[in-house]
Amino acid sequence: MSAFIIDAFEFCKSDGFREGSTPLVEMTRLAAESSEKGGDIRWTMQGGQTRHGYPSLTLEVAGHVKLECQRCLQPMDYEIDSSTMLVLGKDDEEADAIEIVLDDDSIDVIVGSHTCDIRQLLEDEALLALPQSPKHDVCPENKLLDSLKNEKPSPFAGLKNLKTE
Repeated sequence: MSAFIIDAFEFCKSDGFREGSTPLVEMTRLAAESSEKGGDIRWTMQGGQTRHGYPSLTLEVAGHVKLECQRCLQPMDYEIDSSTMLVLGKDDEEADAIEIVLDDDSIDVIVGSHTCDIRQLLEDEALLALPQSPKHDVCPENKLLDSLKNEKPSPFAGLKNLKTE
């Protein structure tokens, strides 16, 4: 059995703890979002229970990725630094019931597994930490984009000649 496959319920019950670093290239969905495939994603996972006694996993992921700015289409640095708590239910019905009891939008309730691949959970958390539309605060100088803007006349420029007095 892989070191990344755990019994999530036992892990929570025994207050399990794991930490590590995973190369970005091994997180294929996250690597597809990044313009560079180098680097590592650092992570920790802590098992435990909520105050209501439900099994829970606390995941933390951190690392550096290069995303494409949606404004200038140039690479931009982005630091992932995210933490979340996942509460485990045995099936969909129990997960739905737990959500009602907890009544907290900041806590995600999922169906747990006795053969849980933690790599999927960690990659999901890293993906959720990415901005939907990454943009530089201030885009670097982009002469090509500026020249294209200046070359094309405004479609409304000719309207001023049509104005009647």
